Formats: sequence, structure tokens, C-alpha cells
Amino acid sequence: MKYLIVLADGMADWPVAELGGKTLLQHAATPHMDWLASHGRSGMLKTVPDGFHPGSEVANSSILGYDQHLVYQGRGPLEAASIGVELQPDDLAMRCNLVCIEGDLLKNHSCGRLETEEARVLIQYLDEKLGSPQVHFYTGVQYRHLLVLRGGDKRLLCTPPHDIPLHPFRPNLPKAACAEAEETARTLNRLIADSQELLADHPLNKRRMAEGKDPANSIWPWGGGYRPQMVPLTQRFSQIRRGAVITAVDLIRGIGRYAGLRVIDVEGATGLYDTNYEGKAQAALEALRTDDFVYLHVEASDEAGHDGSVPLKLRTIHDLDSRLLAPLLEGLQQTGEPVAVALLPDHPTPCAHRTHTAEPVPFCIWYPGIEPDAVQTFDEVACQAGAYGTLQGDEFIRLFIQ
Repeated sequence: MKYLIVLADGMADWPVAELGGKTLLQHAATPHMDWLASHGRSGMLKTVPDGFHPGSEVANSSILGYDQHLVYQGRGPLEAASIGVELQPDDLAMRCNLVCIEGDLLKNHSCGRLETEEARVLIQYLDEKLGSPQVHFYTGVQYRHLLVLRGGDKRLLCTPPHDIPLHPFRPNLPKAACAEAEETARTLNRLIADSQELLADHPLNKRRMAEGKDPANSIWPWGGGYRPQMVPLTQRFSQIRRGAVITAVDLIRGIGRYAGLRVIDVEGATGLYDTNYEGKAQAALEALRTDDFVYLHVEASDEAGHDGSVPLKLRTIHDLDSRLLAPLLEGLQQTGEPVAVALLPDHPTPCAHRTHTAEPVPFCIWYPGIEPDAVQTFDEVACQAGAYGTLQGDEFIRLFIQ
């Protein structure tokens, strides 16, 4: 048996009044998701342990069975692993968004879809002007980048920028959680202020504004931590001798690398609604020829939820069903070796809330010969009646693999 997890980031949602009180999954036409649910077995999964923020770094590594009390270090170290930055023991690695500030408000967390090549110009410029032996900026993907502080203290209160769209940014600037972290907090606030001064008049931002686009006019560091200690999946499960992760998101690449998975890049994979669904499906089918385990991550629904757009999120759900699951299931029928398939979100990203929440998410598991339960559709309500009940911790990954 081989194993494929299809992770639809942020796909779960709340009931929507204009959809007749249904969730987006209940409303959308998803015949391939429903096929998996009706021919497999379903349940609910608590992906965010009590006391943890419902970030994708927590939810995705929890799905893979990692105890957050032992491994959680924030997003920064995962971004570092993704882009190949080797952290020293005293390096504080922080996710560093390029954001758009408008007046006193944080207008958005993504600069209105900044392209990586544009971001590289700005991040290199910031590293030239603000970098030092203690401060380094590294280019990631789109608006997601990395800031490393040599000797930084991670005991900080940092608000994720996607939690505060259209909110005043100053009350949410980094703060020290203890006296020892005061110097680190001061450094971060100085870097933010300096970045705003430097980026305001940068030619690239002037061009973006002339084109009617949001400028990338500030950094926003958050999610700081040190290098985590994660035991590779190949050492935890004898069934997994070789595995792969497919994603357009640095964070998930980093989790995959620490989990001992090879990273597969797909041309045209953007992390947005226009991602290459078909290319990702083909990459997963090809990987399953040589690998025992594939983690196929699709970011599009999460970004649509952050945008608060019900029509766009519905589109991402339809596309995942018709453009990714359809060719995947067709391809799996042609393979000679049985493959177990799990489908689930990592967390809800409700359009009405525009950020992550911690409610349990629906999941289903199918493989040839499984005895189906009574669930007929894949959604937040139907899966509550599934045979697996509600799982948490490493119960899902152990159930799936073993």
C-alpha cells in the first residue's frame, strides 16, 4: 500500500447566509470529494491542540502526527528549511511578510499578489540597507520571506498579519513577553520603521502604485523560533521508505524537509486560485511510482478565505475537485499498486472571519477494499457522522498509515 494525503488548505468554512445557511463545501458541486466520502470512511480531526494558535504550521505538522509541545518553533524555521538557510543554534528565524500599510491600517498581508521576482528586488534592497552580521533578510516566495536575527530571543508577542487586515497596525507591532526579549522587540520595531521609510519611495513600489497595485511598503516579522527537532517520517513508520511533498508554499516545504520528505516543485504552482491543479495531480501520480508517501498541498482556498471572497473560494473548491481530484482518481485506477487516499483541510479559513479558526475539520480516507460508512458527502456536517469519530494528536496519521 502507498499513501497520498490531499491537503486543501483552509477549505473548511462556516455556514453562509447567502448560501442558504450551508457551508461552501455543502453548497459546492464536488462529485469527486463525495465519491471519496461515499466509498470510504470519514470523521473529524482536531488539528490545532489547545493553547496553540491555529496557524498552518501547527495544523499541518499536527496532521503528520508531530506533538506541538515538543516541536513547535513557529513559522520562521520552516521558511528557513524551505529556502535552504541553515540555522545556527542561536539564530532566531522569523517569517517576514511584505505587507501593504495604508495610513494607520494594515491594508493586506500580501501586497495585492506580489510576484516573487518583484519581492526579490525589495528583499535584497532591505538586506543591503538594513542587514548586518546580526540581521539577514532572505527571499522566499511572493510576499512570504525570512528574517534571521543572530542571538534573538523568541519570547515575543507577534500578531500574524493575516489576522488583522484593515486594522490599525501600531497596536499590533512586536512586543517582548519578558524582560530578556526587550532588545529583540526593539530591534524588530526599528527594522519595521526603517523598512517603511526605505520602501515608500522605492521605484518598484512607485511603478506598482502607478499601475493601480498595492505597494509592498513594510515588512512584518512574526512566527519566530529556533531550528525544530522533528523525527523524519521514514524513522517513525516502517511503511514509508521514501516520501515527497508537493506545494507552492515555503512553510509546507519546510515542514516536509524536516519530516524527511523530498520537495517536488511544479511549474505554474502559485499558491493562489490560478495554481496549476493538473500539474500537481500529475506530479503526485509520478511521485507515487517511486515513493511510498506523498503530501499534496493546495493553498488556494486559504488565500480566498483571507480575501473574504465566497465566490472565489467556491471556485477554488470546484477547481480542486474537477481539476485535481478528477485526474488523480483516474490515474490511481490505472496504477498497479493500491494507494490509500486521505482528503482534508488543515483548518477552517471562514470568509466571514478572513483568518484561521481552530474548529475540527472533516476528513475522509479511501483505499481499495475499505468498508464504507454511511457518509455520502464530504463536508463539515456530514463527516461528523463518520465511523472514525473525532481524532486528535497523532491518531489520524497512525490510523491512515497503519
